[in-house]
Parts: sequence; C-alpha cells; structure tokens
Amino acid sequence: MKAHERITSAIRGAAAGGEPALVAYLTAGFPQRADFAAHLEAIAGAADVVEIGVPFTDPMADGVTIQRASLAALAQGVTLKWILAEVARLEDLRTPLLLMSYLNPLLAFGVSELAESAARAGISGFIVPDLPLDESHELQAALAAEGIALVQMVTPVTEPQRLAALCAGSQGFVYAVTMTGTTGRNVAVPDEVIAYLERVRASSPLPVCAGFGIRSRAQVERLRGHVDGVVVGSALVEVLERGEDPARWLRELRGR
Repeated sequence: MKAHERITSAIRGAAAGGEPALVAYLTAGFPQRADFAAHLEAIAGAADVVEIGVPFTDPMADGVTIQRASLAALAQGVTLKWILAEVARLEDLRTPLLLMSYLNPLLAFGVSELAESAARAGISGFIVPDLPLDESHELQAALAAEGIALVQMVTPVTEPQRLAALCAGSQGFVYAVTMTGTTGRNVAVPDEVIAYLERVRASSPLPVCAGFGIRSRAQVERLRGHVDGVVVGSALVEVLERGEDPARWLRELRGR
C-alpha cells in the first residue's frame, strides 16, 4: 500500500464505524521541544491520522493559537530537518502522519531531498496551505514518486469548476475548510456549511475531512454523516499548552 493510500484507508476505516475519523494536529516542538515524541505517540494512539505542523514565522492561515505555538517552537530551534529526524526515530507508529507546512520551509529544504527524507521518516502526506493547485506540479511530482500525498484544501467560496479540479488533484483526502478566514474560531456548523460539505463529498472520489474551528463533541455529532473525518487543530494545541492529556481529550471528542 502506498503512503497516500494509508491515509485514505485509515479515514475510511474509522468512518465505517459511524463516527467521523479524527485527524489530530499538533505543532512540532510545542509547548516543549523535549516532549514532541511523547506527545506525538500519545496523539497517534488516539487519532486516526496525525497532522504535524512545521513551525513558520508567518502562518497566514492559522489563528492566534497556532501562531503562538509556531513562534514558541521556532524559538526552541525546531526545524523541518529536526522534525523529520525525530519522526524517523519512532519506528513503532502505525498511524498515518502528515506534515502541514507553508511552502518556504519546503523550498529551503529542497523538493527532491524533501520527498526522499519524508519517505524515510514514514510521512504519508503533506498539506501546504499557500501552494495553489496550479503551481504544485513540481512538489506533487516529487512526492508522488515516493507515494506521498499532497492534500488539497477547498473552502465554502470555491467555485464548482475549481472544486472539481481540487478534488481530482488531491491525494489522501480532501480538506474542506468550514469557513473563510483563519483557524481556531469556534464554528456553529449551520445548515449552509452542511450543504457545502455535501457538495464537496459529491465532487470528491476521496474521503472529505472538515477542519477549522472544530473543538467540541457537539460539532462532531453535527458533522456525523456529512463528512468522513474532522480535523482538530487549535483546540488540541491548547490542550497540550495547558499540560492536559491529549489522548483523553481526543477520546472525549469521540464520545468515548
């Protein structure tokens, strides 16, 4: 099974049980660099897919929580090279891992070397919020050579023709942003968001995961049956920041 297929399989397998799969996000090295491996293992044990945030100085799609986490991680010397080395050491992880990074750190690393290093570390996919589909050929080709996904993002204002192209161009899953703006805000999931998510699912041959602002069990229940998974980011970063148990929090989000 190729790396990107592991993502799809994990999400579909979890969703088959009637609950949305959990894609759980943490900023690498936050709150403390020394705790990254332990946090990653704990979250991987409770989520279906883990999204590892590569800290960046200008995370323009992220709200204040992840901005704060990125700056704190950078201040501790967290780099993409360090993240890949740390992940490579964790040989027993079975949960598919994605890296969420803005484009500049990836270009600085080198596209070809990035794909090879990610494959050695067991990374299954990438999310690059500031890389348009039309400009993604070089990175997508390098990742595809290693079987690694480049996940595409859609929004409530994505036009139908563009939506179809993004869904066709994605691997692993399609990331359906639940709102315009930045991450971290609470979303009430009104009927128009549900209708939008249904449009995305109708256009996508892959699982669809909803993200931005997901932080409560009520939201997960509202989304049940309308998406294949939910992406939980800022709320989980805040759990880690408070020193609480991330695995317990994720189980509660599942209603367990």
